[in-house]
Amino acid sequence: MARGFAPGQSATLWVYDIEADAAREVLSSDRLLFEAPNWTPDGAALVVNGDGRLFWVPASATPTSAVLTEIDLGGIPEINNDHVLSPDGDTVYVSAQDGHLYAVPLDGSGPRQVSHDRGDFHHYLHGVSRDGSTLAYIGLSWEGDQRVTNVYLLPLDGGDEVQLTDDGFQDDGAEFGPGPDGAEWVYFNSERAGGAAGHAQLFRMRPDGTSVTQLTDDERVNWFPHPSPDGRHLAYVSYPPGTEGHPENIADVRIRLTTPAGGTGRDLVTVFGGQGAMNVGSWAPDSSAFAYVTYSDV
Repeated sequence: MARGFAPGQSATLWVYDIEADAAREVLSSDRLLFEAPNWTPDGAALVVNGDGRLFWVPASATPTSAVLTEIDLGGIPEINNDHVLSPDGDTVYVSAQDGHLYAVPLDGSGPRQVSHDRGDFHHYLHGVSRDGSTLAYIGLSWEGDQRVTNVYLLPLDGGDEVQLTDDGFQDDGAEFGPGPDGAEWVYFNSERAGGAAGHAQLFRMRPDGTSVTQLTDDERVNWFPHPSPDGRHLAYVSYPPGTEGHPENIADVRIRLTTPAGGTGRDLVTVFGGQGAMNVGSWAPDSSAFAYVTYSDV
């Protein structure tokens, strides 16, 4: 079931310019609750989900000119807010409400399921490798009444998925990106540092699961690390201390910026919202800006 507005609520899409250290409004709506912007690899458009569907809007749009155009997903089940574009811009990969991942060619040639059938197991997509060969996702399963999440990689050539974490702690937000050494790493958030819900911090590891490195260590609850393509910045969503999960409609949610080397980030903006603000990679391809969504108070 797609998420909907609380009475009187609206959503606003923003672009934050790193050099100007300021945000500009792109689009606002009280009809469609949109979430989780991606930037197309050519820098021309932003992609958001809403009402189980996917849309794009020109990145240069203003509130008076912006129009959302629906992307044809070819009849797959409703999607959630976990979606990424291939590095060549020809395909969008999405997580659907049936628990599977789909590749949707933007030429209209028809979608295909890329995740494997694993019974009562859900895939939540967050990243694609720089060469376009591998997806990073969170696998959700159950052990009795215990919800279990881990980081997985899925080769798009049909090979077996690779599980990178298996430690009993809740993990999320797995995303590829360059590290301080220029090599490709997998960034994620995890509760392993505090050992309990409401203590998520940011980490990165090699794509083989080694060299796990903690990047933040503060009193706030930090989610969804998004490394910039040039390897200089790491944007993320920071919740108030003690927040469990990544809920919607929370006050004092901060968009922060640090570096792939880690450290406490500086606050860029404080927003009302959380869920849907910046769940997936939203950097411009030239690393000059990133996009996020805010929601009006309720």
